[in-house]
Amino acid sequence: MQAALSLARRGLGRVWPNPAVGCVVVRDGRVVGRGWTQPGGRPHAETEALARAGAAATGATAYVTLEPCSHHGRTPPCADALIAARVGRVVAALEDPDPRVSGRGFARLRAAGMDVEVGPLAAEAAELNAGFLTRVRAGRPLVTLKTATTLDGRIATHGGESRWITGERARAAAHALRASHDAVMIGIGTAVADDPELTCRLPGLADRKPVRIVVDSRLRLPLTNRLVASAGSLPTWLITLAGGDRIRSDAYAACGVELIAVAAGVGEQPDMAAAFAALGARGLTRVLVEGGGALTASLLRARLVDRIVWFRAARLIGGDGVPVAAAFGVASLDAAPRFVRTGVAPCGDDIVETYAARPDDDANGAA
Repeated sequence: MQAALSLARRGLGRVWPNPAVGCVVVRDGRVVGRGWTQPGGRPHAETEALARAGAAATGATAYVTLEPCSHHGRTPPCADALIAARVGRVVAALEDPDPRVSGRGFARLRAAGMDVEVGPLAAEAAELNAGFLTRVRAGRPLVTLKTATTLDGRIATHGGESRWITGERARAAAHALRASHDAVMIGIGTAVADDPELTCRLPGLADRKPVRIVVDSRLRLPLTNRLVASAGSLPTWLITLAGGDRIRSDAYAACGVELIAVAAGVGEQPDMAAAFAALGARGLTRVLVEGGGALTASLLRARLVDRIVWFRAARLIGGDGVPVAAAFGVASLDAAPRFVRTGVAPCGDDIVETYAARPDDDANGAA
């Protein structure tokens, strides 16, 4: 199952709206087939592994990280493929909560006379596919906030200088994060100030193309911005307020930019809960947020941050620097979003800390 989970990780950021699944077929103590969900979400892991196993799949055990599907979509049910291959036993880490599956895959396998075991490494499988599980259960993608700050939590000097607070190793790690997410999100302030590309500029990852998302309530993103200029070849979405300027909207559309209009929330900014529900409806499962203080504050206010990856440089800017989050209305400690630290490690001359939202934080429990 550990091997199947390792295979599944290869699909992260490339298989939405499907889950990233791994499968290992074993017969007589020997691995005869391996597979993982392919880019775009198909073929599925089980059919890939069975194709590699061929006739050796007969009587074998298939280890799979998620319940085999039992419904007809763009591909036939994986449960049927396992039955047709005459696999003798299936060991699955996790039941699929998708209402189209949700135990039906296991039932179909058992009805065909197959031994089925569920549960090995379930926690690890759930963490790997936390994005898919969040979309199914909460209707929105998993949200990971990535930030790079000084020791005192500043993302820029008072004059706006921010390149580079952290070192080269931390920047490379941030690009690797982009590769494992379906989309990268920034706010309009960051888009205008930095004119970023939001691509994965690491050797071997140039083919990763996460959706670039800009939260832009008033359609301020210049048509000359690199995100707009490259929208014809790289997916680019703008989250904006409903009823925006039609001429400007048409100009973005002509450049290949997709607009997602939502109702206003706090301060005449897009309602972020509605925005992420719209992203979930489009199939996104994992969104990496690299926004500035305003976007970070809006997500924390709405209790939408599920994970944090915090790169911290060993330097100080002071109180006149730009904070990691703008004010978002916390009046007492009890009202502050709470997280659990899940890891800390050196990253070159910097430190990277990881956090997960506490499951008992009342509004933050989807993931």
